[in-house]
Amino acid sequence: LPVLLGLLVLLVLLGPALGQGLGQTRFVCTSVPLDGDVCAASALGTGSAEELKGTVLQLRETVLQQKETIMNQKETIRELTAKLGRCESQSVLELPGEGKGRKGFSKNTMGDLSRPPAAETLSQLGQTLQSLKTRLENLEQFSRMNSSSQTNNLKDILQNKIDDLEKQVLSRVNSLEEGKLSPRNESEERGKIESTLTSLHQRISDLEKGQKDNRPPDRFQLTFPLRTNYMYAKVKKSLPEMYAFSICMWIKSNASPGMGTPFSYAVPGQANELVLIEWGNNPMEILINDKVAKLPFVINDGKWHHICVTWTTRDGVWEAYQDGTQTGNGENLAPYHPIKPQGVLVLGQEQDTLGGGFDATQAFVGELAHFNVWDRKLSPGEVYGLATCSSKAQAGNVIAWAEANIDIYGGATKWTFEACRQLN
Repeated sequence: LPVLLGLLVLLVLLGPALGQGLGQTRFVCTSVPLDGDVCAASALGTGSAEELKGTVLQLRETVLQQKETIMNQKETIRELTAKLGRCESQSVLELPGEGKGRKGFSKNTMGDLSRPPAAETLSQLGQTLQSLKTRLENLEQFSRMNSSSQTNNLKDILQNKIDDLEKQVLSRVNSLEEGKLSPRNESEERGKIESTLTSLHQRISDLEKGQKDNRPPDRFQLTFPLRTNYMYAKVKKSLPEMYAFSICMWIKSNASPGMGTPFSYAVPGQANELVLIEWGNNPMEILINDKVAKLPFVINDGKWHHICVTWTTRDGVWEAYQDGTQTGNGENLAPYHPIKPQGVLVLGQEQDTLGGGFDATQAFVGELAHFNVWDRKLSPGEVYGLATCSSKAQAGNVIAWAEANIDIYGGATKWTFEACRQLN
C-alpha cells in the first residue's frame, strides 16, 4: 500500500512536467505512511522535483567527466557508474561523502580524484585550446625564421582545426545551458572533442620536434598549464638508497593558492618518501618519510627561480637555497632514515599510491626545468654555479636532466628552456 500511494504522489508531481514535453524523465517513488497525508506529501514534493532531476543529471555528468580524464583508471569509472546506477534504481539522491585526506584536507571517498563540475571542465577545455594556440604562435615565429612553407601550411591547418574546436565548445556550452543535450549525446560530443585534441597535440608535437633537434639534450623545460589530475612527467629511473641528497631545479609559477607539487617520490608502503609541495595557503614543504620541514621560499611570482634542497640522514640536517643564496636550514628532519630505493619519481603530481592516486588540488601548475639529483650535499659554491648557469655547473650524478630520461603524459609539454639563456 505505501508503494501504491507513492506512485500516486509521483503522478501528481510529474504529470504537469510530462505534459510540457520535458522528454525523458526518471520516476522517483516516494513512500507515504498509512496515516500520512498524501496531499501534504504532494505539496511538499512539488518544489523539489526539478532539484531531484538536476541532481541526477549532475551525478551523470560527474561520471562522464571521469571518462574524459582518467583513461588509466577504468576501475574507478566502473565503480562510479555502478554507484550511480544503484542511486537511480533505489531513488536515493545524495552527494558522495567526504573523508579526510593527508594533512587534514577533505577528499572524495569515491576515489582519489577531485571531480570538477561541468563549468570547470569546459573552462579547462578552453584553457587547453589556448595552450595549443600559444604553441602554434611559437611555431609561427620559428617558421618565419626558417622560411618553411610546409611548416606554415601545417600551422594554418592546425589553426583552423582549433577554431573549429572552439566553436564546438561554445555550441556545447549553449546546449548545456538550454538543456538540449542528453547524457549520451554529450558523451559522444565530448569524445569527438577529446579525439581532436589528442590529434592536435600530436601534430603540434611533431612540428615542435624540428626545433628540439637543434638544441642540447638538457635545454628544455616542462610546462603544466592546468591544475589537473592527468598531466605529469615520469622519470624513467628510480632513486637508489641515499643517506644524503641535493635536489635542484629551475621553477616558474604564479598559481594560487599554492603552486602544487613539483615532484614526488613514492616507494612500496610509503607514498610520501620524498615530496616537495606547496598546497593551499601553506608554505612550501619538503617531506621525507612523512616528516615535514617548512621551506622559506618566495617564488610564486611568475618569474624563473632556482631552488635547491640538501639533506643528510645524520641528524636530519637540511638546507634550502633560492637563486643561489641559502635562505634557511634546520635539523631533525627524518634523522637516520635513508631514502629507500625502487620507487617511482613523478614531476608535477603528488602520489597517494605508488605511481598514481593523483589529486588535481595538489597538481603543479607552471614550468619546471633542470631537475637534478645528487647523492651528496652540494657546497654553497656549487649551488651558486647552478643558479647562475655557470658553464662549469655539473649535472646530477643520480638523476641528470635530459629529454631521454623523462616521459610526459596527459598534455604536459616540452619546450626550449629560457632562463639560462636570459642570464647568459
